[in-house]
Amino acid sequence: MFDANKVKNDCILWIREFFENNGKDCNAIVGISGGKDSSIVAALCAEALGKNRVIGVLMPNGEQSDIDMAKLLVSHLGIKSYTVNIHDAVEGIKSNLPFELSTQSAVNLPPRIRMSVLYAVSQSHNGRVANTCNLSEDWVGYSTRYGDSVGDFSPCSGITVTEMKQIGALLGLPEVLINKAPSDGLTGKTDEDNLGFTYAELDEYIRTGNIKNPVSKERIDRLHRINQFKLELMPAFAPEIEY
Repeated sequence: MFDANKVKNDCILWIREFFENNGKDCNAIVGISGGKDSSIVAALCAEALGKNRVIGVLMPNGEQSDIDMAKLLVSHLGIKSYTVNIHDAVEGIKSNLPFELSTQSAVNLPPRIRMSVLYAVSQSHNGRVANTCNLSEDWVGYSTRYGDSVGDFSPCSGITVTEMKQIGALLGLPEVLINKAPSDGLTGKTDEDNLGFTYAELDEYIRTGNIKNPVSKERIDRLHRINQFKLELMPAFAPEIEY
């Protein structure tokens, strides 16, 4: 049985231990999208380190329809924040490429630029970049390689979407942030539209192995299999050398 309060408290202690061992007195740098995951990660970091050691970074690509949700989170937590509009960077790269980007490349370019922005903020503010992915997304590879899939520490990559919502409530986050329909912020579709199954189905399957819809099972298994490489270290050739 999932004990949300215990997991929340254990995660807060884990964050403190990470910073104690990997950047004492450093700041947590969190990309704030306006969704539940970045909101919960920022809230956990604020609980663990104090709000003065958390910096939120809002990174709209031109106009962002739900930017008010990101601003609400920053205001609610009382954390320092920067807004960096990545539109010119995205369009600048596109206009200088000697070929037309594939649809998937165009979708994944903004999150990769956002991660570059986060590390620019981090290196300029004595920081460590928080990964904001959850277990459900990681399970089916629903992230951009070298975009939102990376970071210096990952508080919630072992927690499902269903469990994240419970933790968000315990952290006292506004209900609109916790239960806002998750979207990729890239295609204008919800996560579940893109995935082809619900998070409720996925989360039950992850935790219990049970799933009623065979079509969903087949799709989840396939996505899990083909996206495993995103969670692994880059393969490196190890030559056998004798001197």
